[in-house]
Amino acid sequence: MPYTPSGFFCDRFIRERERRDGEGSLSKPIRFSGQDYNTLKQEYLQKKALFEDESFPATVDSLGFKELGHKSNKVKNIVWKRPKEICDNPQFIVGGASRTDICQGDLGDCWLLAAIASLTLNDKLLYRVIPQEQSFSEGYAGIFHFQFWHYGDWVDVVVDDRIPTFNNQLVFTKSAERNEFWSALLEKAYAKLHGSYEALKGGNTAEGMEDFTGGVTEFYEMKEAPKELYKIMKKALERGSLMGCSIDSLVPARFETRTTTGLVKGHAYSVTAVEECKQSQQKETKVRLVRLRNPWGQVEWNGPWSDNSKEWETLPKGEKEKLQHQNADDGEFWMSFEDFKKNYTKIEICNLTPDALEDDKLHKWTVSVNEGRWVRGCSAGGCRNYPETFWTNPQYRLRLLEEDDDPEDDEVACTFVVALMQKNRRKERKLGANLFTIGFSIYEVSNTMHGNKQHMQKEFFMSSNSKARSKAYINLREVTQRFRLSPGEYVIIPSTYEPHQEGEFILRVFSEKRNTSEEIENRIEADHPVPAPASTGEESEEDQQFLSIFQQIAGDQMEISANDLKDVLNKVVSKYKDIHTEGFSRESCRSMIALMDMDGKGRLNLQEFRHLWNKIKQWQGIFKSYDFDHTGTISSYEMRNAINDAVVCFVRHSGFRLNNQLYDIITMRYANENMNIDFDSFISCLVRLEGMFRAFQAFDQSGDGNIRLNVFEWLQLTMYA
Repeated sequence: MPYTPSGFFCDRFIRERERRDGEGSLSKPIRFSGQDYNTLKQEYLQKKALFEDESFPATVDSLGFKELGHKSNKVKNIVWKRPKEICDNPQFIVGGASRTDICQGDLGDCWLLAAIASLTLNDKLLYRVIPQEQSFSEGYAGIFHFQFWHYGDWVDVVVDDRIPTFNNQLVFTKSAERNEFWSALLEKAYAKLHGSYEALKGGNTAEGMEDFTGGVTEFYEMKEAPKELYKIMKKALERGSLMGCSIDSLVPARFETRTTTGLVKGHAYSVTAVEECKQSQQKETKVRLVRLRNPWGQVEWNGPWSDNSKEWETLPKGEKEKLQHQNADDGEFWMSFEDFKKNYTKIEICNLTPDALEDDKLHKWTVSVNEGRWVRGCSAGGCRNYPETFWTNPQYRLRLLEEDDDPEDDEVACTFVVALMQKNRRKERKLGANLFTIGFSIYEVSNTMHGNKQHMQKEFFMSSNSKARSKAYINLREVTQRFRLSPGEYVIIPSTYEPHQEGEFILRVFSEKRNTSEEIENRIEADHPVPAPASTGEESEEDQQFLSIFQQIAGDQMEISANDLKDVLNKVVSKYKDIHTEGFSRESCRSMIALMDMDGKGRLNLQEFRHLWNKIKQWQGIFKSYDFDHTGTISSYEMRNAINDAVVCFVRHSGFRLNNQLYDIITMRYANENMNIDFDSFISCLVRLEGMFRAFQAFDQSGDGNIRLNVFEWLQLTMYA
């Protein structure tokens, strides 16, 4: 169901204003649900009461909507308890947060727990997600908070400490220490962010890693892994990247089933170390090892280099100590790099963005972030297989400005990563939403088109091949890929595989060198309207008929109201057999009166009406040129070009230049359920556009493109438009 302009677009405008004020940054995270942690904590300390979060209550609604919903037997015996009701001496963190503090409960969110385990390897990252100085003793008011990167913004999520239990045991994530609760509360905050615990079921480790860092994840399939994969993994951990891996299961029913080697298919693991060691019995031989962790907190690899294997006897004592080898059933184990490649299907490496770390020793990225939206009937054009609509997708101009420092084969090129992420699909699962199949294409812009900010037309894509594209369209939250292209200008086209699929996304471009990316047509402009020159020729037969009809309806006063205008126009238009229309509505005629009414009487005289009629005739010709099948409607996807053609008839130079967001609004306002626009709606749209621009220019006396209105002026302007 599409958002309405008064809802989604208003909220988006407010968010953009907030971001300009610093909201959403690490230093000033957005208060999720409008809740301020410090204010609430002080309020409940003064009341000497424990906080109860009304925005994520201790009810079934917070548990889930299907398997954990009202009709599920699983939730009947669940009791929400605070830690002090569960054990005698609850602690937020015991002896420092570590990867062994995370043990999976009765929720299929191993992907999230694997990401949390990776997070614990870097204290700076960990304690940014988990603000310190939280406890169950000093200043305790039953309230805690956590911070996540959420679709381009950092948000601070407040929760109370009521946690789902069964027989006094935590139902979901728990720590190996019974009295430690940071991991359970972190999971609760993340569940609140997405609407419920059940919304966290099933996912990709990359999703969690990115939401803890704001980073971007690259995927490597083991079958296609580069020769230097070990080096890549080693370097990634050294620069602070997070890493996860998994074993695909071809049969869904066999997900999370143990193999004879102790590994689990369809299950997420974290990679916590990569080391190379010398073996004592073979001094010249080195062994490359990988340390992994199962979020279950148990069930480990039982092959070579497992906890009890004989291979450990070949290592000197110093090497064992360096690896911190322990013989314990804690879910953590070592295996050789070769066995790692043989047994695991894919690996995910989350590289950190510049705001993730401040340590200059660690690798940093330059990042450009753009928000966008696919709107059915306007900017949801589908992939390249749909040439009639593909060009209507949002378009982003990419400028690669600096080549790599260490070019391959002396080739001058820029390395960058493109990441396309669809938003809010997990939160909307309870409404039946699933992930779209998404991807993107990259086209090179010729030198003659550099600096051109206009939306690229269908003809460009019909005659141009993509320079690069995502490897595949896939139903993941994010699709990423690394590229090397020559310095220059390019256009990135993000899209769903099929057209007409509506949703929000963010497009990020990461590079080790400088780049810029921005949405094409990101400014709203209008040249000042210039009236069409008066006709100097003799009146045509049509003009004479029109004048006769006008005089009959207007009477002696020679002025017409909105109802009169409706009668005049419909009598005239009915004579045009090539225009299939049911006529103009009273509402559209009122808008026409508002546009042409120069003296504020709410009526039109002959001169005003003649000017309006000239506009309608010109717009009629344009409408017919886009009514390819002669049905009396035009496709909403063609509305962008039709608007541009229509207004240029009456405005110097290029006329109106609207941004993509306004084209989306126009489609939702004027298109029917089949994404078509009839003649009446087409004229009404153009009348409204010109009228609103003319009103703005009247208020913009300084000509700087800004106006200030009080409430009365705003209501007066919008009500009459």
